Amino acid sequence: MLAAGPAAAEPVVLALGDSLTAGYGLAPEDGLVPQLTRWLADQGHPAQVINAGVSGDTTAGGRVRLDWSLEPQVQAVIVALGGNDLLRGIAPEEARANLDAILASVTAKGLPVLLVGLAAPGNYGAAYQRDFDAIWPELSAKYDAVLLPNLLAPIMALPLEERAKRELMQGDNIHPAPAGVALVVEALGPKVLDLLAKVPGG
Repeated sequence: MLAAGPAAAEPVVLALGDSLTAGYGLAPEDGLVPQLTRWLADQGHPAQVINAGVSGDTTAGGRVRLDWSLEPQVQAVIVALGGNDLLRGIAPEEARANLDAILASVTAKGLPVLLVGLAAPGNYGAAYQRDFDAIWPELSAKYDAVLLPNLLAPIMALPLEERAKRELMQGDNIHPAPAGVALVVEALGPKVLDLLAKVPGG
């Protein structure tokens, strides 16, 4: 009787992001990457997700540190940057150029990408909102990336009273609380499965 072969190695995914990826304000096990890792395992698709989230990072910061974050074992990349560009009112064309460069570098290495965006608020004006929100679908189409247009959409779709009742946000109303992260992961997880399907042998 033949012995069972060794289990296939878990795919390695780099999550390049900011405080939302890093898990700002949360216990280590409650952050986005740990909750996503558990979700993937529960779906029968375990993966090693490397947390390359840096609080306060902009698209420019992510661009600068991309090369040393892309360790040789990485097989797919999640790019989740842009929130701090919004907070600082950085011009949409600057954010676009940085994200374009990041995706160009990643895809040049033959790695599949999941591009995760955020929705611009209206306080910078309609033109800013339009130009910023256009970044995600246009770049995902350019690089054949899997797309999640707005990471926080599952939370933002709920009334403020519901968010408070379910304790979805931290006190700063910028970063999700553990329950909010869980809600976000329910929408993000299927997109990560789509990303893993693009990994050779995935």
